[in-house]
Amino acid sequence: MDPALGPPDAMAEKRDELTPMMRQYHDLCARYDDALVLFQVGDFYETFCGAAERTARLLEVTLTSREDSTGEYPMTGIPVDNAESYIEELLEAGYRVAVADQIEEPGESPGVVERAVTRVITPGTLTEDELLASDDNNFVAALARDDGPERTLALALLDVSTGDFLATSSSSTEAIADEVSRFDPSEAVVGPDTSADPLPEGCMVTPFDPDAFGLERATETVSTYFGEPDTLLAGDAEIRACGALLEYAEYARGGAGDGEGAADEGAEATDRETGRLEYLTHLTRYDPREYLLLDAVALRSLELFEPRAVRAREDATLIGVLDETASALGGRALRDWLRRPLLEPDRIEARLDAVEELTGSVQTREHLHELLRDVYDLERLIGRISRERANARDLRSLRDTLAVVPEIRERLADADCARLRELREELDPLADVRELIDDAIVSDPPIEITEGGIVAEGYDSHLDDLRGTARDGKQWIDDLEANERERTGIDSLKVGYNSVHGYYIEVTNPNLEAVPEDYQRRQTLKNSERFVTPELKEREDEIVGAEERADELEYELFCEVRSAVADEVERVQALADALATVDALVSLATVAAQYDYCRPKIAERGEEASDGLEIDIEGGRHPVVERTQESFVPNGATLSPDRRLAVITGPNMSGKSTYMRQVAQIVLLAQVGSFVPAESARVSPVDRIFTRVGASDDIAGGRSTFMVEMDELATILREADERSLVLLDEVGRGTSTADGLAIAQAITEHLHDEVGATTLFATHHHPLTELAEALPAAFTLHFEVEQREGEVVFHHEIAPGAATGSYGVEVATAAGVPEDVVERSRELVAENADEPGGDSPDSRRRANDPRVPASTDGGSQGLPDDVAAELRSLELAHLTPVEALTELDRLQRLLEE
Repeated sequence: MDPALGPPDAMAEKRDELTPMMRQYHDLCARYDDALVLFQVGDFYETFCGAAERTARLLEVTLTSREDSTGEYPMTGIPVDNAESYIEELLEAGYRVAVADQIEEPGESPGVVERAVTRVITPGTLTEDELLASDDNNFVAALARDDGPERTLALALLDVSTGDFLATSSSSTEAIADEVSRFDPSEAVVGPDTSADPLPEGCMVTPFDPDAFGLERATETVSTYFGEPDTLLAGDAEIRACGALLEYAEYARGGAGDGEGAADEGAEATDRETGRLEYLTHLTRYDPREYLLLDAVALRSLELFEPRAVRAREDATLIGVLDETASALGGRALRDWLRRPLLEPDRIEARLDAVEELTGSVQTREHLHELLRDVYDLERLIGRISRERANARDLRSLRDTLAVVPEIRERLADADCARLRELREELDPLADVRELIDDAIVSDPPIEITEGGIVAEGYDSHLDDLRGTARDGKQWIDDLEANERERTGIDSLKVGYNSVHGYYIEVTNPNLEAVPEDYQRRQTLKNSERFVTPELKEREDEIVGAEERADELEYELFCEVRSAVADEVERVQALADALATVDALVSLATVAAQYDYCRPKIAERGEEASDGLEIDIEGGRHPVVERTQESFVPNGATLSPDRRLAVITGPNMSGKSTYMRQVAQIVLLAQVGSFVPAESARVSPVDRIFTRVGASDDIAGGRSTFMVEMDELATILREADERSLVLLDEVGRGTSTADGLAIAQAITEHLHDEVGATTLFATHHHPLTELAEALPAAFTLHFEVEQREGEVVFHHEIAPGAATGSYGVEVATAAGVPEDVVERSRELVAENADEPGGDSPDSRRRANDPRVPASTDGGSQGLPDDVAAELRSLELAHLTPVEALTELDRLQRLLEE
């Protein structure tokens, strides 16, 4: 076991003999034995024994020691005021951190200061701005199964910092894995008898009390937050996952026991109250089939959030192109839209209407953008307020956001489209909350909330009286110096104050003979003496007493105001959602106007899946590539139920992969509700996008590049249907030419004949172009190139038909391959093309195409006489391609028999 976790062995042996403080530390380590405990001692968080040695190395801080009657223990401390930077390093090292704060002031009660874990910090439960890496959601997940015959698997997702809470389920582990990829949680808790297989490699799996996943207990937990769970969730598995996740979030706040069910019922109830997350007001149950599905492979291939290339620009992603939001709220909303594109045409059209109106109104759009720049992250703000971790500046940030809401409403007053009018009505200015904060909190409060200076003058009469007393006393002090100089004749006399000795009158040694008899010596210094008078002492007690009482009252008043604001959590969250939506729409409109995007037409979906898809794009552009290149050549795409499989050929670097991703991204953008980079576009909503693009391996998992490719292809062939868009790039490269071509051909036939998916298939296997001509719903496209003086010139324009060659040697030349290697390559290409069965396109087709009989002696081509006779008798000119293939299939079976 890691010596940094659990109660130190050296202390455990002598637990009853430890000092009260060290016993506190031991017991907290035992209770939170899966976390590294930071134990507050004054201004520092301390660790002891193995935890001290580990943190000293990790954080590069000094290792000291602390001694008591039982022995000497290694000790390491970090400052409370700067703890977050150290905690971040501990998290990166793979630790969970339990922060044990002093929950009473020293001297408030006899004995040792009481300490308790107020928060457990883990990668998935971060709430501190200093620790959250970005404005994007940071989810913690829970997985649970039910006991039914289908063994339904449920996924619950919670962002503790914002209160976003989602749940879904499926009988398919692969479907849940796709949802996990979509939301990318940083941590997860997993129920008993539930595998962690759907979780990504980088996700921390945290052990948690198995009993929390029990149906009865989970039902009770969910009920305390949201009411009867059966009205919200679809089945026992979802209730189990949500209940356990809520308990884990409470545990991370410092409540709900130790995560192992050790607390008794009374203690558990108390902990539940202290750990309750009041800002969790909504639980959204969704069906993955309500949105366009993007699995982990598609998310990576289409570069929605992260660039594929290691050295690529960080903003060379689709979100990098689209995100012109002014607030963190809008940025999160836009990411969620991109993560979950819509399927229902009415919802898509509603967003498009709003984007169109904002695109056409420059002044409205730009003014809204400027106003939204003053919007703070309300979701995280109200979360901190509800958790009682907000300071006075947080309340003022909320007030400043509320101040711009009336102006945003005014800008939307004349909106024509229904969605913008709805949003205007949803923008609640929360005038009462704004007025409360305005009245109660000064405009520029300090960060500390216990040292005064945060409550506005006139808010509380008793506080004003105390402040008046302190002010009057200080004015008397200010006047005292001048009065005493005049009375004593000592021009150098000074009146001062320090926190140890209070107010004093200081006289230098040469003037001590002039000191009046009523001066009482308070402190002797090297060159002077400090005195106090009875009247000064009386005023000091009055001033200090009034200030202390004022500070205490200010803190009480602040807590009351913060609590009153927390009571409006649902209204604040509803406002945050509306502001986020406005910001995301303004961002889409800004991009559309700035980069000449057009409004896509959304084709009505047929009721049957067999109705297929329609994609008709003119002058389409890749939204990311066009922003990173000096020039971009637009290309169109026309796909329909009877023209749904495109075999695309052309040399490397001609633009095949870019073209395919371009089509997919335009479709995806249309379903987000965004304008698209094209002259025109008409799109049927796609249920799912599959990609098999680019080479990758999984060496750690024991999978070669070819095996990864085959795994991805297996998923596509198993799960795609008539409403899927499939992108395939160079299938079968990781094996022999014959095997690769055979696999590519079989996949093409299966996608065409059995799956019916709309497919873009880029390939160097030229025989597939002949196959495409034989399949009724398939067709060929190629990218134009030309050779000038031995060099290849790429036009990046797509055209009907097949490419005439791969130009691999010419591309190698352009890449800088040594000339002698290039020349030898040319020689080998020429030799292979000249030989019978060589590497010309026709010879490769006949050598590898299982539909073409092998040739032996030329006459009857080695066929039995009866089969050869039937072949000769076929009137090919009168056969359709399908009839010809049917006859060939029949003859092939005769040969096999």
